[in-house]
Amino acid sequence: MDSNLIKVINQHKQIIKVSITLKEESQRFTKLLFKAFYDGDTDAEDALQKLEVLFVSIRNMACPHTKNMPCKRWNDFKANIPDLYASLKKDAEAIFNNDPAAQSIEEIYVAYPGFFAISIYRMARVFYQLNLPLIPRLMTEYAHRITGIDIHPGATIGESFFIDHGTGVVIGETTEIHNNVKVYQGVTLGALTVKKQHQNTKRHPTIEEYVTIYANATILGGDTIIGENSVIGGNTWLTESVPKKSIVTHNHQVEIFSKNKK
Repeated sequence: MDSNLIKVINQHKQIIKVSITLKEESQRFTKLLFKAFYDGDTDAEDALQKLEVLFVSIRNMACPHTKNMPCKRWNDFKANIPDLYASLKKDAEAIFNNDPAAQSIEEIYVAYPGFFAISIYRMARVFYQLNLPLIPRLMTEYAHRITGIDIHPGATIGESFFIDHGTGVVIGETTEIHNNVKVYQGVTLGALTVKKQHQNTKRHPTIEEYVTIYANATILGGDTIIGENSVIGGNTWLTESVPKKSIVTHNHQVEIFSKNKK
């Protein structure tokens, strides 16, 4: 046995204290929570009991100073479930009403990565607002791993939110998205500059209601506001506000040379 190597590893663990078990159990918790909400084959009462036990376990890992104390935060989460259902129902309906490829509302719940990512975000957001460390971020990172959609639980997102396709979507911590917004794949709602001293400031844009943002558009900056009823075209790069009812496009030139042309 290499005692020196073991000593180095243990010393590093004392400096950087990370629990991979917390990450794995948070993912298990998130998966079961989604099934408890929507899976017809999952008994809700049994799932909620298992979720409370699992939640206490991961909470104790994330917040060791509260170990063995009453789990008030789980009770607070349960109180939010009716509102969560109502909000997520509006998200599912927005997807169904806007996507001609959707054949049924059931398809939205089981087959749409955008809905899955939004669901986990809204669940994690409740815990985030309860000032629970790490777990909300681990929940949305699980959805990110599954769907390719990265939504920070600190973002504020209104009703009837629609993410189509979704791969590569990034929504930063201080983003504000109002009601009835549509976002397509590859969209980034990010910070204009990434500096640690800006940690407690609004770094990400505000998207007002009824805005559509097409694929691979990038909108940056805490002072950037996209006015209501605007359309942001694909591949657009924005670092300044636009008024309501704007249409913003990326100008490009495509030339096609035919081999048959003489």
